[in-house]
Amino acid sequence: MTADPLLQPFQLKHLTLKNRLMITSHEPAYPEDGMPKERYRAYHAERARAGVALTMTAGSASVSRDSPPVFNNILAWKDEVVGWMKALTDACHDHGCAVMIQLTHLGRRTRWDKADWLPVVSAGHEREPSHRAFPKRAEDWDIARIITDYADAAERMKAAGLDGIELEAYGHLMDQFWSPLTNDLDAPYGGSLENRLRFTFDVLGAIRERCGADFLVGVRYTADEDVPGGLTKQDGLEISHRLKDSGMVDFLNVVRGHIDTDAALTDVIPVQGMRSAPHLDFAGEIRAATRFPTFHAAKIQDVATARHAIASGKLDMVGMTRAHMADPHIVAKIMRGEEDRIRPCVGANYCLDRIYQGGMALCLHNPATGRELEQPHEIARAESRRKVVIVGAGPAGLEAARVAACRGHEVIVHEAAPQAGGQVRLTALTPRRAEMMQLIQWRLSECDRMGVTIRYNSVADAGTVRDDAPDVVIVATGGLPHTEVLADGNDLVVSAWDILSGDVKPGESVLIYDDAGDYPALQAAELISGSGARVELMTRDRNISSEVMAMSLTPAMRLLQARDVTFTVTWKLDAVRREGNRLIAEIGSDYGGVQRERVVDQVVVNHGTRPLDELYFDLRAGSTNLGEVDYDALIEGRRQELLRNADGRYQLFRIGDAVAARNTHAAVYDALRLLKAV
Repeated sequence: MTADPLLQPFQLKHLTLKNRLMITSHEPAYPEDGMPKERYRAYHAERARAGVALTMTAGSASVSRDSPPVFNNILAWKDEVVGWMKALTDACHDHGCAVMIQLTHLGRRTRWDKADWLPVVSAGHEREPSHRAFPKRAEDWDIARIITDYADAAERMKAAGLDGIELEAYGHLMDQFWSPLTNDLDAPYGGSLENRLRFTFDVLGAIRERCGADFLVGVRYTADEDVPGGLTKQDGLEISHRLKDSGMVDFLNVVRGHIDTDAALTDVIPVQGMRSAPHLDFAGEIRAATRFPTFHAAKIQDVATARHAIASGKLDMVGMTRAHMADPHIVAKIMRGEEDRIRPCVGANYCLDRIYQGGMALCLHNPATGRELEQPHEIARAESRRKVVIVGAGPAGLEAARVAACRGHEVIVHEAAPQAGGQVRLTALTPRRAEMMQLIQWRLSECDRMGVTIRYNSVADAGTVRDDAPDVVIVATGGLPHTEVLADGNDLVVSAWDILSGDVKPGESVLIYDDAGDYPALQAAELISGSGARVELMTRDRNISSEVMAMSLTPAMRLLQARDVTFTVTWKLDAVRREGNRLIAEIGSDYGGVQRERVVDQVVVNHGTRPLDELYFDLRAGSTNLGEVDYDALIEGRRQELLRNADGRYQLFRIGDAVAARNTHAAVYDALRLLKAV
């Protein structure tokens, strides 16, 4: 028995949930052909095995053919889904974990040129800015058809053995009926709030008629759109009471805001640099007003906040969805008294941002998430102990050290700087990205726990490495900024790193040329504009910051627009020359035929990094594999056994930016999949 509020059971009608932690509905975009196959099942089963009480699959499984998925959603309108959902449910039930699914019709939150090219449908003609499709206004036969589709999909889920379903009513068709901003229908489905809710209650009635009173049904809904002309908090309280009083709903899952733009979505689901748990008190108000089972999730990323949510009575079940992407074993670690070992969610939002750009959800911090079939969350020990020497204590080097130590190897890390962190330490100097240091701190803590030796201020050369007598050498030295991209004037520019590190002070009139599209240019713009300088951020791409995805871009854009930073796309920096005490930036275009000039006093170039690889090449001749990687073995998870030099004394590999400029996820993924088999 335990007094921990998070570990107390919760009785939801006939279902006993073994603790208060849940994974809320989300679509990691793992389906294959619209079905939750092995990858999808493994992802949820891993978290069920580790003790979470309830996992909700499918952020918005599609109930109708004219709700084509734009995030690789589950197709709940296909009978084929029953078998796949049953397999997933059975796998989770084997670990005492309840399973639900979120069902929806996307309404206007999709595109007409997907799947069957059917018209997008909504309660009015108003376009959603994010997906840019102009919908048809629903006719009576659309409404009748979609109500039946909801009931059919719910019946499929009951047949698959799920414990219940959740209907989505924020930003999707249900909420499009609710909101005065998107519903311009006449009665009986438009006009008064009662009429605008009629579609939802007709759907609930059809589901209850088909699935009975015992099948659990909840609604995830906005109780305040927080936008002029939209649903108000008072409307939300009224809707909450109506849902409860209908007798057809078993729980409320509360959100606040609207999701029709990238910025609005980011306020509903906050990212790095934004306030944690911003809507928790609001959800608590709904629970207090309704006295009805209430769930909620929105950047509740740490156990202390989750425990407070339950202990204070604000929630009955607390969602830690992105947190479980970072560490699927949160509950197991709580139960073992190892909360300090939980891998923290740093809010980088690599997971959701990838989904909205058509990829599958991956965690910046944990490369095994979404790859449970190929990559381990728990590292198996090696059959024999080896000596692994790593050069570089950035994210790649520390992940390599952690995994090698988990394997039971002796691990030595050389780091030239007095502190670990590499590029992440530079990134974290920007206040809104300070959470990134947790990537380093967690790995350092794990390495310390397992006895990894880290030698700081150690500028390791080939002799230093050879003196350690290694069996395996990992070069994780990262890269250095590359700014020599101009026809003339390369000596007149500085790098974004120069600005972020403080080695170069900001000018008063600054042109930032971003030819990489990643964070350093944005962060340099924040720092320089904060000094009061006039800043122009230019790129040859069609979009600014092309590698910084939609939700993660929001906090930066708000700050930079407030400082009147100018954004210029489709122009490129060709050359820089000096005239007196000013710089003349010569501007051209990939489209050809035009030249412009800018007169500034500082030019900053962001063009990625070039590998810091001298040590690697110095060590190659003494290695057994001459630095070569067997890619088939790497991908299949097998040990590297290439022998290219019989006189070699160690295996040699390089990872992360020491290979080529990529991102943090690529760096830690390199380390995990290589070292797990060493």
